[in-house]
Amino acid sequence: MTTARIASTDRTPRTPGTDGGAPPPSMRLRELVFGAACAAALRAAARLGVADALGDTPLAAEDLAAAVKTEPKPLRRLLRALTCYGIFAEQQDGTFAHTDMSRLLREDDPDSLRAIALWCTEPWTWDAWPRLDEAVRSGRNVVEDLYGKEFFVYLNEDAPESADVFNRAMTTSSVQSARDVAQFLDLSGSASVADIGGGQGHVVASLLEKHPSLRGTLLDLPRVVENADPRLRPGGALADRMRVVPGDCRVAIPVQADVYIIKNILEWDDDSTTRTLRNVIEAGGPGARVVVIENLVDDSPSMRFSTAMDLLLLLNVGGAKHTTESMVGRLTGAGLVIDDVRPVNPYLHAFDCTVPG
Repeated sequence: MTTARIASTDRTPRTPGTDGGAPPPSMRLRELVFGAACAAALRAAARLGVADALGDTPLAAEDLAAAVKTEPKPLRRLLRALTCYGIFAEQQDGTFAHTDMSRLLREDDPDSLRAIALWCTEPWTWDAWPRLDEAVRSGRNVVEDLYGKEFFVYLNEDAPESADVFNRAMTTSSVQSARDVAQFLDLSGSASVADIGGGQGHVVASLLEKHPSLRGTLLDLPRVVENADPRLRPGGALADRMRVVPGDCRVAIPVQADVYIIKNILEWDDDSTTRTLRNVIEAGGPGARVVVIENLVDDSPSMRFSTAMDLLLLLNVGGAKHTTESMVGRLTGAGLVIDDVRPVNPYLHAFDCTVPG
């Protein structure tokens, strides 16, 4: 039974389809092949703002429908489907309440996954998933065949709404992990740090706050850095120690620093990953410290999510989530010396490297 945070204790939440032990294989397989229905239901709930409209007090479907401007009966059907997965809970009186998972679809939850839920179900994904067999046969992405453009070029030129969703999702992920990274990294002996492909700069901002004498640089695509963390922009609390550089790390890294941070971006195709590492090594020169931070497909508490993201990377950029072995191979193959490998938190690992002399 799903744990639900409910204001009234005399109502017992019901989560249909979860009683009676594990379903037989035939039923489980039928459930799995309808996985798209669950993803679509999550996306619909996120786009409609159902979780935001529901507070601590359970509500009837009719009241929720009025709040999110939908028809009551279809909304009840949507909620019924989601309760089967522990997302929302139906009470004995027919009202619906939050669960720990449904609260993560709220915009105001500090651990919100709403942007991630939208990103993983964007319109292009529904075009790409049916072609997974093609990607497995060829080992290359299917997006260029679908749209005639490299994935990120397609997003920024033809699907700006999806590009914005991607940036929000990456921001959410970065905000939630930035403090862990800052706490983990000891930069007390360094004068400067560069966050390469660092999105809106939450990691470098946290590092500058931790080290008052440190100077920082953020490099990412122009569309991304123009929305950099306000702390880093002119007039921001950290602006006097910060440089924001628009650019593509796969093309060039016109940034010199003592330490380079590369977090969750070495998942592209082989050529892009190789070029990025080569550019970092050229920019830093002998003795530069390079810290690569990734979540690994062979060392994750959520293998179903990690392996699904691994397949999605194959579809969109021809990339892959790394194993410990493959990451070590990439870094040493590029010419870096790995000094240490340690977990940052349960989801991320840091490969602390040096550019050899």
